[in-house]
Formats: sequence, structure tokens, C-alpha cells
Amino acid sequence: MGATETLMRIIGSVALLLWGLRMVQTGISRGFGTEMRSIMQANTGNRFRAFLAGLVVTMMVQSSTATALITSTFARQGLVTLTAAIAIILGADVGTTLVAQLLSLDLSLLPYILMLVGFVMHKSADAQRYRQLGRVAMGLALMLFALRFILLSAEPLRQSIVLQEILMSLESEPLLAVLVMAVLAWITHSSLATVLLIASLMSSGAVPPMLGVYLVLGANLGGAIPPIVATLSSGIVARRVTIGNAAIKVLGIIVVMPFAALVADALMDMGIAPENLAVNVHMAFNMMLALVFLPIVGIVGAQLEKFVQEPESTDAEAGPRHLDEGLIETPVLALAAASREVLNMATYVETMLRGVSTAIETTEKAPIAQLRTCEDVIDQYYEEIKFYVTRVTKQEMTNAETLRAAEILLFTTNLEHIGDIVENLLSISEQRISEKLVFSEVGLTEIEELHARVVANLTLATGVFMSGEVSVARMLLEEKTSVNKLQYRLTQNHLERLRDGAPETITTSAMHLDTLRDLRRVNSHISAVAYPVLEQAGALRKTRLRKAKD
Repeated sequence: MGATETLMRIIGSVALLLWGLRMVQTGISRGFGTEMRSIMQANTGNRFRAFLAGLVVTMMVQSSTATALITSTFARQGLVTLTAAIAIILGADVGTTLVAQLLSLDLSLLPYILMLVGFVMHKSADAQRYRQLGRVAMGLALMLFALRFILLSAEPLRQSIVLQEILMSLESEPLLAVLVMAVLAWITHSSLATVLLIASLMSSGAVPPMLGVYLVLGANLGGAIPPIVATLSSGIVARRVTIGNAAIKVLGIIVVMPFAALVADALMDMGIAPENLAVNVHMAFNMMLALVFLPIVGIVGAQLEKFVQEPESTDAEAGPRHLDEGLIETPVLALAAASREVLNMATYVETMLRGVSTAIETTEKAPIAQLRTCEDVIDQYYEEIKFYVTRVTKQEMTNAETLRAAEILLFTTNLEHIGDIVENLLSISEQRISEKLVFSEVGLTEIEELHARVVANLTLATGVFMSGEVSVARMLLEEKTSVNKLQYRLTQNHLERLRDGAPETITTSAMHLDTLRDLRRVNSHISAVAYPVLEQAGALRKTRLRKAKD
């Protein structure tokens, strides 16, 4: 077998290993995403429970990177403290070592059994969770197959003189060895897969023990990089979590590197076979970090708050901040993040809508110009939420998640339309100011009455969106009917004043009627959030039309 063929076999086997790992992660996330979220949130009362929560979740998803991203999201949302988040990640790092231990066992028949069982479950089961368990089983089978392929493919490398010279040079340059493996772990986004690759190479004799220790340290460092990159735009709290994880790893590596030879010799003297050396170094390193840092996570958190600060900025950028890319493959978490951004979007819409009250009275254009800036932010929220949720819908989702995604898209679309209508109302006010016109006292009072009802309904609609309460949705639709009747009555009042020939009524008639019409249109878009809730509850008639008479 030539060197090129050997290299391609190893690369292909690594790709299979990563694909199997992805199948396991997505299967667990899609089938048990809610349970993972509950485990992490319910067990953060103290550092030891948080540590165990991180360990359990990571053993489920087989990725400390995924756990780190979920944890950073929870920390940013205020669901866990920084101290608890650091404890969770320490547990996640130990969890991934336990997975590595399990996958390094000689389980010759297990991958065939897992593949068969997984295929049958995924194809024949009707329940979503059983199908996802089938996906997990097939993913584990692929990982075990891949590890065996790597071992067989790497066997000829023992005789390669070129490879031996490269490895000897890396062994004499420990920092370079650590950095090379860190880059590989970063590229693959998996310290677990990288450690298993090292274990396979050591099993074939291609990697000597001391170099294996350096490479495992590098894999741990590289595994801490993807969460940092993923949280660069996620806020200071999330960055503190991922930077803290990396800082702990770096400190550990600095301490262990000078003793790599002693570590390798000690493990060999304990009778640990070369093929198991990598996973045992991986476990010992992360257990050491947990023992050292878990008792002082409070001090670690305080230091992170002190040294990891938000860059000074006079202008905080508006726009979505919680649409984490790392959550897209976990729809239940991604949709929760999108829902939070919808609330932020609704805040800007409410600011614009409340500002209409000022715009219809003021004689200055400056306040109106300031309100217009909200429209650009609303459009930004709309585009980014729509794009994010659309990507989430490409994942395999439950019926409940599909309905929630539709509700998010419907509400954001209506909020964006409200922003456009309010912008038109602001234009009416600017025209009124330019022409130096004022509404009659009675007319102004009527507009403010309708405006107040519409603003109150926006608050009601936000509650319906978040709670899904059928009773509140009914109330919102009843308000829609009431507002329509109020707008009709106010329009008739205006027309009566117009027939009476009141001067202020005549000069502002078109503006007055347009304002009443647009406020009713805003309320219609607000009320639209109630329809999906009522439809799911079976509280809507199929049609309001009566049968045509023959």
C-alpha cells in the first residue's frame, strides 16, 4: 500500500468518524433537546450538581463543544450564573473523556448490532424519539467502524521512515506538537474525535508515548477554540464562559507539558497498553482540572468578570444578539432564542407605535426623525430572524417545533408590516407640520383614544405569542372587533363635523381619516397572532360565510 493510498484511507476514516459523531449529536439534540435543557437548568444550584449536569449532557451529545455553546447561551440569558457555567464545562470535559474510554474498548460485534438495530428503529418507528434513537445507534456504529478502519490503515505507517522523522522532530518540539494537534481539533470541531484518532495511531505504533501526551494536550486546547469563535458576537457573559474554559485548559497544559515524559512512563509502568494511553491521558488531564478548579470556580468567575470586559463603545449596536449558530441543529433551543429576539423586535415596534401619540401633536420634526431610526432596526430584526428560523426549519423537527417556527415567522412578518404602517403615520405627521396644520381638539382626542387601544393590544399580542393562552387569544380577537367598530364610529363622527363645516376638520380631513385607517390596519396585524393559537385549540370556524341561497 502506497503512502498516498494510506493517507487517503486515514482521511476517509476520520471523515466517517466525524459523520458518525454528528449523527449521534443531532439524534440526541432532536429527540431529547428539551430534556437536556431541563437537566442543565435544574442542576445548577451548586457547583457539584452543575458539574454532574455537564458530565451527563456531554455523555449524551458526545461533544463538550456543544455543551459549552449551550451553557454560554444559558449564561448570557441569565439562566445560569457564571460560576455554575464554569462548573458545567468542567463536567463536560470529564464527560467527553468517559465517552472516549467507552469508544476505545474492543467491541468487535457491537457496531454491526448497533447498525442493524439503528436502521430498523429509524425506518420503522413512528415516534420521533425512537427514530432519533435509531440515528444515535447508527452514528455510534459508524464511529466504531471508523476507529477500526483508522487502526488498520495506520498499520503501514510504522514502517515509514519519513513519518518517523516527522514524529521525532515533533517529539523534540513539544510546543509545535501541541499547536499542530490544536489546529486539527479546531478544524474538526471535536476534541473527542481527535483523541480517538491519536489513540488509533498510538495503537498502530505510529506515535510514541511521550508525543502522544503532547498531542492529547493539543487536542484539549483545540477543543476549546470553536466555542470562543462561536460566541465572539454573543455578548460579554457568553464570552466569559468560553474564554474561561480555554484559560483553564491553557493553565493545565502549561503545568503538564514539562512532565510529559514522566506521565507517559508512569502510565506505561501501570501496565496501560499504548492503544489506551491517549484516552487515559485525556481522562487524567481533565480530571485533574476538575479537581483543581471545581472548588474555586467562584474565584475563577470573579477573575473572568474582572479581566474579560466589554470593549468600550459609545454606540451599542442594535439588532439581534441571541441567534446562536451553534443552536440551529437543536431546534428547541434555537426557536427559544428566536422567540427572545422577537420580543426585542416587538419592543422597537412598541416604541415607534407609542411615538405616534407625540407625532400627531408635535410641531417639530426632530422627534419624528428619531422615531424613524427604529424602522431600520425593525427591518434588521425581521431579516435576521426570518433567515435564522428558515435555517432551523431545515432540521428534523417535531410537530410542536414546526408550529412554533410558523408562529415566529407570522408574528415577525406582522411586526414588520406594523413598522411600515407606523412609518406612514409619521409621514402624515411630517406633512401636517410642513403645512402648519393642527387637528381639532375633538379630532385629536378621538385619534388618541383609538391609538391607546391599539398600543394596549400590542402588549396583549406579545403575551399571546409567548404564552399561547387560548383565553388571551380570544380576548385579542374580541378587541379586534371592538377596535374596528370604534374606528367606524370615529370616522362617522369626523364626517358629521365635516358636514358642519368646522375649519380645522376640513383642512385636516384626509390626514385624520388616513390616521384612523392606519391605526385600524396596525391593530389587524397585531390581532393576527391570535389565529394560530385558536386554530390549534379548535376554537375557530372554518369560514364566516353563510351558504349562498339557491
